[in-house]
Amino acid sequence: MSTSDDKRPQGAGTRVTHAGRRPEWSGRVVNTPVWRASTHLYESEAERKAAIGANHDGQFFYGRRGAPTQWALAGALTEIEPGAFGTVLYPSGVAAIAGCLLAVLRPDDHLLMSDNAYDPTRSMATGLLKRMGITHSFFDPLDMAGFEALVADTKPRAVWFESPGSLTMEVCDVPALAAIACDAKAVTLMDNTWASGLGFAALENGCDIVMQSLSKHVGGHSDLMMGSASASERWYNALRLTSQQLGQIVSPDDAALAARGLRTMKVRLEQSTQSALKIAQWLSGHEKIEHVLCPLLPGAPGHDLWKRDFTGGCGLFSFVLKSDDPEASGKVADALDIFGIGYSWGGFESLVLPIYPDNDRSVMKPPTNCGAKSAVRLSIGLEDPENLIADLEQALGQLDN
Repeated sequence: MSTSDDKRPQGAGTRVTHAGRRPEWSGRVVNTPVWRASTHLYESEAERKAAIGANHDGQFFYGRRGAPTQWALAGALTEIEPGAFGTVLYPSGVAAIAGCLLAVLRPDDHLLMSDNAYDPTRSMATGLLKRMGITHSFFDPLDMAGFEALVADTKPRAVWFESPGSLTMEVCDVPALAAIACDAKAVTLMDNTWASGLGFAALENGCDIVMQSLSKHVGGHSDLMMGSASASERWYNALRLTSQQLGQIVSPDDAALAARGLRTMKVRLEQSTQSALKIAQWLSGHEKIEHVLCPLLPGAPGHDLWKRDFTGGCGLFSFVLKSDDPEASGKVADALDIFGIGYSWGGFESLVLPIYPDNDRSVMKPPTNCGAKSAVRLSIGLEDPENLIADLEQALGQLDN
């Protein structure tokens, strides 16, 4: 294997395969081994003193600052996130959300949060941050004029985006919204778990900080909890310091699992995206489906923005049933054989989740005027799509007309 400093542009597949690999950490093996350590030893007192001020990945200090297994994963994530200077790892996706917001916000600051954000993100604003004296407003990310007026009125310290939106998959114009926030000197943050840095370059589209749940696509096997946040040097340093002050560190064993999952993330994403589109197309013609909420699907809400701004997708999308039965989504879930009922997504297995988005919205209207009709979220895994379609067909067939 050549050790030359090759600066030629590399495709996403090449980057996820080789990112974060350093011979001084891995030796002759291809992935960095698991370094389990709380205590790092020094050759001398002078070396110990020098390490105190050298607060960066790659500098041995104490286990709470990590070791090669965690550093290699963070470095790999930085390499595949366009525009990133560094990446901080967190014990879960929600911990990453909290870490991002606590690095930016102070008492008396105001936060604007997309109304279709992940429920624990919303709860962060209405719970922890509120108790700290940080106020918030939810905004409709599809109402550009309303957002601009709200920014002018509230003068926010920070704005939180999520696109596509949790549960109902709305795609917003992140570059335009971020430009408005930037003009108001607000810090822009984005949950980019759906697309990851392989599918949407959030930092290059106006965001200051981008986070993702590594439990999803990066892990890929539903066997770890972890989150990350990447940023330019200014905000990376703030994220790192805040995380260290909170005493956060991820397990080296989990970091090794995430690094292993990262190597196959691109091909898994491509497969689940192709299968999701095929299933979404089939659902869009089904007599018992009111709407398919999948930005990959031509003609679906948000497809044009997705096609303009994104370079990839994933297997997560939703659909609305025509049934007026409030329990219809649960009946569909119960009737499915291959799909498991469960939270999370991005793993190798397909999942189904009945959803009730109206319970987690403050200002947005129901998607495509679906009102109180039942809705279902699917996470498409690596099973044969024909088998998944057959499973959905028999489950939908059990619904009363």
